[in-house]
Amino acid sequence: MNQVSAYNPRKRQNPACSDLMTMAERELAAFFSAVTDLFGSEQARLSVEDWLDELAAMNGLPASTRELRWITVEVSARLASRVYRLSLAERTLLSSQPS
Repeated sequence: MNQVSAYNPRKRQNPACSDLMTMAERELAAFFSAVTDLFGSEQARLSVEDWLDELAAMNGLPASTRELRWITVEVSARLASRVYRLSLAERTLLSSQPS
């Protein structure tokens, strides 16, 4: 009688990769929290999508916290531009309404 053994793949974790994933999670969580506090949940959601898009667009995984921070800086610039455009649209709308 043959017994079928359970499939137990070896865990091949790279400690450096694991640390980098933890750093990426912390960077994104801190960014999300700050954007939520300052600009609300909708802008936070859009910014997280932008952050993840930037991460996916990189050639390979970031090698350092510096590269993770660069993603945050890039996405922060996009957020600032988006919030500025919304602010201009609101001002235009308010100024076009009769007094």
